[in-house]
Amino acid sequence: MYKAVIFDLDGTLVNSIEDIADAMNTVLNNYNYPTHTYDTYKTLVGSGIKSLVVNALPKSNRSELQINLCLNAMMTVYSEQCTNKTKPYDGIAELLNHLKSKPLKISVFSNKADALTKKIVLALFPDYFEPVLGLKEEALKKPNPVVALEICKTLHVLPEETIYVGDTGIDIQTAKNANMLPVGVTWGFRDKNELIEHGAKHILNHPLDLISIL
Repeated sequence: MYKAVIFDLDGTLVNSIEDIADAMNTVLNNYNYPTHTYDTYKTLVGSGIKSLVVNALPKSNRSELQINLCLNAMMTVYSEQCTNKTKPYDGIAELLNHLKSKPLKISVFSNKADALTKKIVLALFPDYFEPVLGLKEEALKKPNPVVALEICKTLHVLPEETIYVGDTGIDIQTAKNANMLPVGVTWGFRDKNELIEHGAKHILNHPLDLISIL
């Protein structure tokens, strides 16, 4: 009997790739660096904004100084436009309404910066999730299970009573590291093979597919 569901944010609940890409490309343009396509950014996200910045920069321009300058710029630009184009995937609203009607606890854990995670969830999903947690320390980013396990303590549920839903191998590994049920989604930023290779126990092709697992 599952008592809680923890969701990843980007690529799972919301399609945020255009806002992320637009912001990062603005920063790259300001330094006259090459920009990237939306499809390329789908391969760069998932490990936090600092990792994104590092991978988006030209390999010859990845000094610690340049990384930090671009990271600060990215945080400024993205925080101003993180809800411009970002929207829930089709079926997410219906799923959340169904889950809220059940004796289930639902939460969000993302590798996106904590303030940005909270801002997006508050804008798009007010009054659905508790707690909503993003990245506060690089050492605690997924697949480190520490924050996911803290969520369980906050919700007073056991890890084995919890489903973790995400769109990347990192999410699946997080679930496994935390002894939660790893569930992958195919509508996000990675393909089905990556989810299976990392050990997803279930694959969702539509948000409402989660109901059958519950």
